Amino acid sequence: MTSTPPAPSPAGTPRALDFTPAGTATPWARRVLRQAGFETRVALRNGEQLLLTVLLPALVLVGVTRVTSLDLGPGNRPALALGGVVALAVVSTAFTGQAIGTGFDRRNGVLRLLAASPLARSGLLVGKVLSVLAVVVVQVVLLGAIALFLGWSPDAATLLAALPAVLLGVAAFTSLGLLLAGTVRAEGTLAVANFVWVLLLAGGGLVLPSPLGVVADVLPSGALGTAVREALATGTVAVVPLLVLAAWAVAAGLACARWFRWD
Repeated sequence: MTSTPPAPSPAGTPRALDFTPAGTATPWARRVLRQAGFETRVALRNGEQLLLTVLLPALVLVGVTRVTSLDLGPGNRPALALGGVVALAVVSTAFTGQAIGTGFDRRNGVLRLLAASPLARSGLLVGKVLSVLAVVVVQVVLLGAIALFLGWSPDAATLLAALPAVLLGVAAFTSLGLLLAGTVRAEGTLAVANFVWVLLLAGGGLVLPSPLGVVADVLPSGALGTAVREALATGTVAVVPLLVLAAWAVAAGLACARWFRWD
């Protein structure tokens, strides 16, 4: 909305200055949603990101379901496989993809510019979290469709039981990814994020029960994998793993607020 121009003043009379704002500022929530939408579109158009967040989890889902020699534990095999791969998808997007993308944005000065814009630092971080949630929703829908063809039979109770685990997993691993991106150089972030992804896939308790036992139970990966697998296989809410995830989310969030560097 533009302001009404001042009426012409008589000849020789100074014209009063009009300080009425030329328009209203975009609400903070709308700016955050636009940033989240932009980051989501970038993530879904990036070939390397799609390989990490969609193709690899889909291949793992098919392999784990079909290779019966792998011990997934007691319960419906497609449901257990889907639970583990959903946990893997959350880590791929919230930790690995977010850390790498934010790390290179930081190196290129994008974070510093956005932090100084009307979006502000808080809006930028909230936008990133919402973007991760949007991508995770796409992943879950695609993986669920594949699991249906592999024999998974979903019901409302199992889906609702898995929701808290997915949300806490997104919070914990997004905070860990931002912490890594905000404290380590971009090239180091790239190497560490990919290396950690491989380690968690191999023995972190994401897709398969970890041989590390109690050690894996206190890791965010083990807690997330256990919580989502139990939810989708039995419809139960695993309270202890959820508390572990919540503790990691709080600790990583506080550490990110303390040590994250914008340039």
